[in-house]
Amino acid sequence: MKTAAQLHAHVPPDWYESSVKTNILQRFWHRRRFKAVERFSEKVKGYVLDIGSADGYFTREILEQTGAGRVEGIDVLKSSVDYASKRYSKNKRLRFSLGDAHKLEFPPNSFSAVYCLEALEHVYQPRTVLSEILRVLKPGGYTIILVPAENFLFKRIVWPLWIRWRGRIWQDTHLSFFDNNKLPELMSGVGFTQVSTHRFILGMLLLVKARKSG
Repeated sequence: MKTAAQLHAHVPPDWYESSVKTNILQRFWHRRRFKAVERFSEKVKGYVLDIGSADGYFTREILEQTGAGRVEGIDVLKSSVDYASKRYSKNKRLRFSLGDAHKLEFPPNSFSAVYCLEALEHVYQPRTVLSEILRVLKPGGYTIILVPAENFLFKRIVWPLWIRWRGRIWQDTHLSFFDNNKLPELMSGVGFTQVSTHRFILGMLLLVKARKSG
């Protein structure tokens, strides 16, 4: 079984930043998704964790939306972590490191919020990742999870076309699928409360927000 780093080895270290700047379709997609994320983000006084931070482009957006004291970004690709660390080296409220979401290297109750945006579909054991997110959240803290909704449009048209074109680097990287109510049920099952779901971009993206009781 390939590791996550091996599966994503062809992803350029500046993928998201360069894509938003040069590709009109990706610019539309990502701007729409971050508008949706912004609606459900809250200001926090503590630290925030961004799982799957990639080149840091959206980690910076999370910092702006939450006003956190610091956002910790973790990713499985060293090239992406190195790029993000250098790109945002002057911003002391952003920090990037290698990390596996199946075993987060942080103490319990470390973060006021945890974001996992279009990353959970790339892991082998989403339930384990969700349990880890719950563990590192402070009581009363919130998480925002964003995944493809696996509706007909995404699953049968958009995704197959995407991986035959510019998105071919993502071929075989989706390891978990969240159609119907699978994700909110998983989150409730591991102990999250106040689980709410929201769909957007023609129902192709699913955002789930939840809290740790406390």
